[in-house]
Formats: sequence, structure tokens, C-alpha cells
Amino acid sequence: MEILNLFGLETGLFIGQIINFLIIFFLLKFFLYKPVMAMLDERSKRIRQGLEDAENAKKTLQEAESKKIDVLKAAKTDADKILENTKNVAKDIKDKSTEEAKKQSESILDEARKQALAEFEKANMQIGKMSVDISQKIVSKVLSEIFTEQEKTAVLAKAIDKIEKIEYDKGTN
Repeated sequence: MEILNLFGLETGLFIGQIINFLIIFFLLKFFLYKPVMAMLDERSKRIRQGLEDAENAKKTLQEAESKKIDVLKAAKTDADKILENTKNVAKDIKDKSTEEAKKQSESILDEARKQALAEFEKANMQIGKMSVDISQKIVSKVLSEIFTEQEKTAVLAKAIDKIEKIEYDKGTN
């Protein structure tokens, strides 16, 4: 122990300091170290939880982005189908309208031809009647100078029958 005294170390004081140190150590360990460690553990858990939440949010964001892309692709596909369908319907309507217009124009032309033919036949009949009347007057004048009234009537009736027969044959051909 002399060596301890040589260095200026007193045993009683040294043991008291060791006891004080141990008391303070246990007090600090019990009242300070454990709560600080608990607080650090809690903070560590919250940091880990925050990192996990951030990772989950990142995955969710990637999934949402992927779904967004899929939905946009599906929407574009649907839009393309609708556009193609609309083009087809428009083409069908255009074709039907064109066909209907052709039918209407053909119908109008047929009706015009029929009317023109009817007008032509009517004019032909009028011309025929006029030619019969004129022929009758000419024949009547010519015959009045040559024949008697009875002969003139007989020849005139015969001539009118022939002219009407010729006109009738022209109308049927």
C-alpha cells in the first residue's frame, strides 16, 4: 500500500470515490441511460417505419404510374376503335346517300322520259288530227269541183278512213 501512498492515493478516499462512482453509474444507468436508450430505440423505430412507408409509397406510386399508362393505352385503343367505327359509319352513310341520290336521279330521268314520250304522242296525235282535217278540207275543195255532192261524200269518207288507218298504224309502231 505504500506504493499507493507514494503516488498520493489515500485508500479511504479512493474507496469512497469508487462507491460514489458506482452509485452514480447505477443511478445514471437506471434513470438516464435506459430512458435515453428507449428514446433512441423509439426514434430508430420511427425512422425505420418512415423509410418503410417511403418505400411503400414509392412502390404505390410506381404501381399507380403503371396503371395510369395501362389506362391511357386502353383509352387510346378505345378512342382509335371509336374513330375507326365513326369513319366506317360516315362512309356507309355517304355510300347510302350517293346510292339514294343515284336512284332518285334515275327515277327523275325515267319520269322525264315518260313525260316527254307522252307529250310526243300527244303532239303526234294532234298533228295527225290536224293533217286529217287539212287533208279533208283539201280533198273536199278539190272534189267539189270534180264530183257531185254524193260522190264527193263517198270519196271523202274512203280517204278519211285510209288516212286514219295509216295514222293508227304509225301510232302502234
